[in-house]
Amino acid sequence: MLRIGIIGYGYRMNDLVKEMMATGELKITAIMDRDIELVKTRFINALGWKDITYYSDAKKMMDSEKLDGVCIGTWCNSHTEYAMLVSQYNLPIYLEKPVCTTEEDLARLKSITHINDQIVVSFPLRPSRMITYAKELIDSGKIGEIAHIEAINNVPYATGYFHKWYREERITGGQFLQKATHDLDYINYLLGGMRPVRVCAMKSKQVFKGDKPAGFKCKDCPDIKTCPESPQTPENIIKAASGGIIGEYCCYSEDNTIEDSGSLIVEYDSGLHVTYTQDFVARYGAGRRGAYIIGSKGSIEFDFYSNQIKLYHHYENITEMHSFGSIGGGHFGGDSQLIRNFIGVIKGEESSKTTLKDGILSAEMCLAAKKSSIEHVFVELDTSYMD
Repeated sequence: MLRIGIIGYGYRMNDLVKEMMATGELKITAIMDRDIELVKTRFINALGWKDITYYSDAKKMMDSEKLDGVCIGTWCNSHTEYAMLVSQYNLPIYLEKPVCTTEEDLARLKSITHINDQIVVSFPLRPSRMITYAKELIDSGKIGEIAHIEAINNVPYATGYFHKWYREERITGGQFLQKATHDLDYINYLLGGMRPVRVCAMKSKQVFKGDKPAGFKCKDCPDIKTCPESPQTPENIIKAASGGIIGEYCCYSEDNTIEDSGSLIVEYDSGLHVTYTQDFVARYGAGRRGAYIIGSKGSIEFDFYSNQIKLYHHYENITEMHSFGSIGGGHFGGDSQLIRNFIGVIKGEESSKTTLKDGILSAEMCLAAKKSSIEHVFVELDTSYMD
């Protein structure tokens, strides 16, 4: 069994751990977290695990344990700190996205790209069956040369972003780093060797704004029976009963500092440009995540929620339909693929498929989009570290 240490154990990491346990090759032997008792009561006790050593200090864990790999799943603004720490021990790392939330941390990460192939960044959309098949269709030449991409992410489960800690931009870095980082990564992958050269963007808050005081909680609100965002709506009661997490803070309070929509344009070195829009207002059937890829001979349209890829031929009235059956596992099957890749990296059998450089590139694009949306300027990118 490969011995794994975890730094930061929350709901996302718990989902990944389930994927790890399903392989039968990994064993969690050490956990570092800022609230060990909460980790035990919320996760570990239910799993019935034994023989785990707990730490409140990550360096002490690294110095004390004999590990084969480390997973980092802390709050976003400390991903870089712990990646820098673990990199000193020459161990494979599974690093949650975004890899950083500030320009300063981005620069720090660029100093450890020498261990690039040992770091698996949590970009599960790239190895998902939808994207790998779209890449196969592109590489087959059926749509010719890619001329343009229009991508969209209408997030139907966004309640958690405005009712929990995600609502604090100082922790998350903002919504581009939370969601666009995934989509920009798979777009970079589909475009092969093309390099992004500049970004412009806009963002706004149109729905989740208000004058409720900072720290205001739903339980204290006189509108708890009528507010559509209330934890006491029939939908949220059902969700909570089935184990779903309903945040406790009011999404209309002053300390909700993240936007609820954003758009960006990326120019690549070939002259091609990509448009991307995300919103956090859509619900249920309005959810969409995918792209329209226009080529010289044909176009591909795909949506993760419908599990379909359509290929339109430009010079014949033919449309190909590619439908996928139910794919188990998180992120449309991509989580399990990344965990298996992580195991391969630990064993020395393969390199990371979603590398640190990929994580840095996506984060740089998202930070550029954030800067552009605030300063209303085009932001130039330096991708020399990708060489």
